[in-house]
Parts: sequence; structure tokens; C-alpha cells
Amino acid sequence: MLLLHYTGMRTGAAALARLTDPASEVSAHYVVEEDGEIIQLVPEARRAWHAGRGSWQGREDVNSRAIGIEIVNPGHEHGYRPFPQRQIDAVIELCKDCGNRWSILPQLVLAHSDIAPARKEDPGELFPWDQLFSAGVGLWFASKHKQNKALLAEGDRGAAVAAYQSQLAAYGYGIRNDGIFGPETASVTRAFQRHFRPVRVDGCVDQETGEVLTQLLQTVQTGG
Repeated sequence: MLLLHYTGMRTGAAALARLTDPASEVSAHYVVEEDGEIIQLVPEARRAWHAGRGSWQGREDVNSRAIGIEIVNPGHEHGYRPFPQRQIDAVIELCKDCGNRWSILPQLVLAHSDIAPARKEDPGELFPWDQLFSAGVGLWFASKHKQNKALLAEGDRGAAVAAYQSQLAAYGYGIRNDGIFGPETASVTRAFQRHFRPVRVDGCVDQETGEVLTQLLQTVQTGG
């Protein structure tokens, strides 16, 4: 799989220093600078320490099966801002190259927040996943809902919540199916929205969020 991050540090130089310091115990296969420069730090066939605690499709050791791409951006803590187009263009080409070499499925091009919803927000709601999809990288579905009625929110319980949790788990998210819309379900919902419905990231299930999840799941299950 391909796992996309933002560096979350004030400068690219600071991020590179940390990613190349053995004492930091963090690394990535690639760093993409804001000007589009791509720097390889770890061979793709080697394990890098970029994912941390998390899971996807029931597997917890994400580092052993993911190529980590760090995209220079200060992140939510240091002045989160849009990604320059030349940087996104470089990310797209890098993802295409890696995807072709390793036969990576579109649904396995993921955000750090997808595999660790309770801990991570990156690369965040400003990352243009729709652009990547238009270029042939990853998955995306644009809902056409004009009236976006709220369906589920924190505190709800019952069969509808359990069905929604089952859909998230079937797509790959690590989530318990207990029929209770608690903090865990809210955090996974925010992660899903950051990736696939970034216009509003509120952790509540509305018609648009539900439709996007259903369509993406159908795409995966039918192979296109």
C-alpha cells in the first residue's frame, strides 16, 4: 500500500533532519518538498518507520506493507496550508511509479489518518485526493446530494449504527461493530471525511457521507 503523510513540522529542512536522525526512530521512503523535489530516504523494499500504531483491513503492522511518502507541509499544529500544485504533481508521479512497480490497488492509496484515525489527521482535508484520482491514483467518488440530511451522530445506537460500522470495516478501517456511535466511530468518520468528503469534517454521518462510503465500497467489491 501507499501511505501519504504530511511532515507536520515548520520547515522541510527540519523534517528531513528528523527523518534522517536514528535517535528519532522515525523514517519514510520518500519526502516530497514544496517545490516538487523528491528525496528518497529508504529503499522501497525495506521497512520504514512512518505509520506507527494503526491498522488497515485487520492488519496492524502497516509499516511492513506500506511505502511511506512524507509531503512537506507544516500541518495543523504549525499553520496548515494548501499544497502547491508543483508538489501535488510530483506526488502524483511518484504514486504512479510506486503503484506500477508494486501493483498497488487504488483502494490501498491511503492517508495516515485512515490507518490511525484516533491519532492522526494527515495529510488532512486540504490534500486534493480528487486531483490524484483524476490522474489515475487512488479512489474517489463525487456525491451530487443537494440536500444533505443528518443521519447518525455521536450518542446514537442501534442497527443503523452497526450497519454503518460494518461498511467502514469492510472498506478497511479499524473499528468495532458494537452498534454504538461513540468517540471511536466519530474519529473514524472524521478520517473518512478528511479523505473522501473534505468539505465538512464533523464526524457525523449525513446523506453525502453515507453515499460516498456506499459507492466506494461497491467499487472495491465489484472491482471497478
